[in-house]
Amino acid sequence: MPGIDLFSTYTMLALIEQINTPPTFFRDRYFPTGAEDIFDSDKVLVEYEKDGTTIAPFVSDRVGDIPVDRSGYSVSEYSPANIAPSRMLTADELKRRGFGEALFAGASQAERAARIQMKDLRQLGDMITRREEWMAVQTMLNNACTIQEYIDADTLGVPKHINFYDKDPAEHKYSIAKPWNNGGNFFGDVKAMCKLLAERGVQPQDLVLGSDVADEILNIERVQKLLDKNSGIITGEIAEKLTGYTGVAFMGKINFGGYKLNLFSCDTTYTDEKGVMQKYFPANAAMVTAPAIGAMRYANVAQIDFGKTDFEVYTGSRIPRLEIVKNTRKLVLTSRPLATPKYYSPFCVADSVIT
Repeated sequence: MPGIDLFSTYTMLALIEQINTPPTFFRDRYFPTGAEDIFDSDKVLVEYEKDGTTIAPFVSDRVGDIPVDRSGYSVSEYSPANIAPSRMLTADELKRRGFGEALFAGASQAERAARIQMKDLRQLGDMITRREEWMAVQTMLNNACTIQEYIDADTLGVPKHINFYDKDPAEHKYSIAKPWNNGGNFFGDVKAMCKLLAERGVQPQDLVLGSDVADEILNIERVQKLLDKNSGIITGEIAEKLTGYTGVAFMGKINFGGYKLNLFSCDTTYTDEKGVMQKYFPANAAMVTAPAIGAMRYANVAQIDFGKTDFEVYTGSRIPRLEIVKNTRKLVLTSRPLATPKYYSPFCVADSVIT
């Protein structure tokens, strides 16, 4: 009975299905992926409502009806960039004892290769997940995403800029008059940010705070008084809880003039291409938005599989490929994601809200 080819694309696709993707706050909460977000095409479709607040007109019985247009509906196509990290495997590496492996494990080179392959698939997938989280945050902060492609490990290609606004790149931004920790109007500013979203047809639900902002608002005297259960004036509750996301804490709920928001403190980090630790979300920024206001969509991947001469097209969020170069086996994991909004400018961002 023939054995299973662990290095065929279809087998590796099945293996990827068994690997748990690490949870990420911005991608999972605000850009979830459904079956309709996996496209069998080179481009992904982006469609959103621009106006969800238009009121229906009164109509005379003699008229019957009044047509309304669809000017607030937008459909666009975008071609996502490739994300394709790879991992090399040489004969020398198969002879060396792996991390955590017993000195005399007795594993054959084939068994060790399969074990290394699973580890590589998991680690390459985690790297792609972190890049997707970065794309999600950039889309929310900028209402756009600039993708810097690489020709090789050291050579930059042409940047690709994808924006989701019409004319004004700052229409999703809110400017505060004074810093919140220096006489500013924390409650008034957040309420104004909520109103801007509501005018676009989005019901605000979340207030995402950078780590420094989260610390500072707890020192605001009015916040302390309003959250004091003994004062008899309770507009919210601060009770930090674990969210399941590393670096993210659910702080509680606060009512901002009729808009009751979930407060999240975000201090998540990643290591960039230069090996420098960076924050996903700025420590001094604040953002009002709502869950599932977008989707992480994926275009298809065309590749020539090992031992084949024709292109094969695959759909999915992670597509593996095996290459053999001389005496080296290379595992490539490709993804073509794009973080796209479902509504027009469904986030309101305030930069530098503290000093």
